Amino acid sequence: MLITRLAIPGQSSGEWPFTLPAVRALTGGVTLTAPVTFLVGENGSGKSTIIEAIADVCGINSAGGKAGTRYASTGPATPLGEVLDAEMTAAGLRLIRGPRLKRSAFFLRAETLFNLGQNVSGRYGFWDQDLTEQSHGEGFFTVLDRMVAGPGLYLMDEPEAALSFHSCLRLVGLMDRVAREGGQIICATHSPILTSLPGAHILELGDDGICATEWDKLQVVDHWRRFLAKPDFYLRYLLDESSST
Repeated sequence: MLITRLAIPGQSSGEWPFTLPAVRALTGGVTLTAPVTFLVGENGSGKSTIIEAIADVCGINSAGGKAGTRYASTGPATPLGEVLDAEMTAAGLRLIRGPRLKRSAFFLRAETLFNLGQNVSGRYGFWDQDLTEQSHGEGFFTVLDRMVAGPGLYLMDEPEAALSFHSCLRLVGLMDRVAREGGQIICATHSPILTSLPGAHILELGDDGICATEWDKLQVVDHWRRFLAKPDFYLRYLLDESSST
């Protein structure tokens, strides 16, 4: 483990994002108990906000990138990143905040990955391939295979966005391998496939804040089960509404 606890010390602001229940929950602190942690919740629950803040704390551009490079910081920290405290182990301090060239931390953010690729593809320490010559999913795995390996901190924000069913399974295997190699992953996701990784620490974000849970108790898993069993039960309301307008 590299990061063991996230917390907001002192009194938080009454402005966004501190009005989000999940962010408010950080005032009491949240302990990370496994090498792979998933943040799961509806859009707007605060998953990306927390991941971005962790990136800020670790010296990574909150839009995505690698720690310890001149591309690691392009602007001020996010509001949460300015106050978030991350408790680190000795290994975490060495790999995340140690000498610049020895830092090992990477943030894969789905919506900005190809903008990052335009700046760093082919540069030392990154990947050689041109992401524009690959499919979306192929480009994601070009980055994942090169940047997510061995001891280090790996942040991910909805990495399933470009991945097929089989590619999501492949990513589960990669996550398991990284955990066994001494790395730590913190991933914001909507994917019931990724969150099925055995031994992962799952935190569900919602109106009650942040709650540790198990895979088969996740709302997203329940919704997918119900939808796949009876899609008409969900679609009939949407299709009736659209056809009546």
